[in-house]
Amino acid sequence: MSDPVTMAALQRMKREGRKIVAVVVYDFQTAQIVDRAGVDLVSVGDSVGMTLWGQRDEADVTLDEMLLACRAVRRGVRRALVSCDVPAAAANDGPGAAVRAARTLVNDGGADMVKLEAPAETVRAVAVAGIATWAQLSVVRLKPDTTIDIHRYVEHARQLEGAGASMLDFRHSGPEAGPAVVSAVSIPVLGGLGGGPWLDGRVRAIGNAIGNIAAALDDNVDRYANVARVTLDAITAYADDVRAGRQVRGK
Repeated sequence: MSDPVTMAALQRMKREGRKIVAVVVYDFQTAQIVDRAGVDLVSVGDSVGMTLWGQRDEADVTLDEMLLACRAVRRGVRRALVSCDVPAAAANDGPGAAVRAARTLVNDGGADMVKLEAPAETVRAVAVAGIATWAQLSVVRLKPDTTIDIHRYVEHARQLEGAGASMLDFRHSGPEAGPAVVSAVSIPVLGGLGGGPWLDGRVRAIGNAIGNIAAALDDNVDRYANVARVTLDAITAYADDVRAGRQVRGK
């Protein structure tokens, strides 16, 4: 097994122009698989609430729930760097609450860094506490033919870097603002939705990438696999064997 990925290693990848591979994962089994595949960063997102537990909003996820998912992923990862989201409630409740939540995820959850969507002052407080922070770059999804205020995004990115952020998440960056932000800061800039090869790397929720979510049964999204379809077919075959009185497969 190669050496564990560190924040310094990711920053070196940016300087050398090597793309960073990140995935969003919530469970022990999948964490083992993506780590074996050699991804650089495993992110435990607050989307776990909606994706895995059927909650209505990501903001409903509590610190205890994030801690549960973070611990599970940590147990499955040996090489990649592990990031865990600070829940919205803590991130929005001021620097003190964010620092306490971040420390819990690092000390009790085993996270190497935390992901945080909060003002620069909160990012600064977490960074000062000695915790590597993946900061969310605020962006408004624009309608077609709307002028993009690139300067605004560049200034915000520099502000977050100045506050001590170790990395940025720039969703919906687009091919104009994305490259501008990447070249304006020395820290890695990753992106999921609305990102592209102009960023330092990409992050994708594993369910969207390999289709292990129920929605993949009926949509036409271009994925690397459709695990949901394979699973449905397999369970249907299992049910047929049971009902026909045949021996079932598996231990």
